Amino acid sequence: MTQEAFRSTARVHSPTFSPLYRQIKDFLIRSLEDGEWGPGDAIPSEGELAARFSVSQGTVRKAIDEMAAENMLVRRQGKGTFVATHDDPRSFYRFLRVVPDHGKIIQGVSDASTCEMVAASAEVAEALGLAVGDALISIRRVLRFAGEPVVFDQIYLVAESFAGLTLEVLRGGERSLYSLFEGDYGVRMIRAEERLRAVAADEESAVQLGVAVGEPLLRVERTAYTYGNKPVEWRLGLYSTRHHHYRNELG
Repeated sequence: MTQEAFRSTARVHSPTFSPLYRQIKDFLIRSLEDGEWGPGDAIPSEGELAARFSVSQGTVRKAIDEMAAENMLVRRQGKGTFVATHDDPRSFYRFLRVVPDHGKIIQGVSDASTCEMVAASAEVAEALGLAVGDALISIRRVLRFAGEPVVFDQIYLVAESFAGLTLEVLRGGERSLYSLFEGDYGVRMIRAEERLRAVAADEESAVQLGVAVGEPLLRVERTAYTYGNKPVEWRLGLYSTRHHHYRNELG
């Protein structure tokens, strides 16, 4: 966005209580949404952005600091600031918090069994801000660690954002789902909200996870959002905790 466009838009749309750095942040996010900088790309320096928007470098720095804290940008010492990407191995466990009890991180292998168009149920429609009956892509997959089935996922995606997604595409490589969504469909997951509860394995989940019917599982409901706080994925994951646990870091 040009300096002139920033000034014009800021005058019309920015409420008096919105700090200037937040306005800069909003315009940077819009640039990411518009594809000015793609995942993994370097963004202009703080000095260049300050000149573009006619603000101080401190104002730009505060906006970038907040975006880095929200995992939209990544600072690299001596190299600059880059758009965060799901291709970075360090991002693998950002949205997946299941960890082996022995503590050694093992890359999971996704084994998708179905990918089909379905109509949104009331529960999923509410989570994704859709109408009941709207088109969704439904995926069922098992996530395995060292060959052991640990997570049985039922995933629902907003169909219009993932046109052409098929089971063959899902099985076509070793990338994580979020890396696939980012690279092939231009949809980057920025944040997620989760709800956890304990449940008993039913017949289907028992078969998928190789556990007994009635064995305790961890149920994780997740809504994932892309830029603009837009929900694009809802999933219900059932986790076997025989040899794994859910780990979250607070503070």
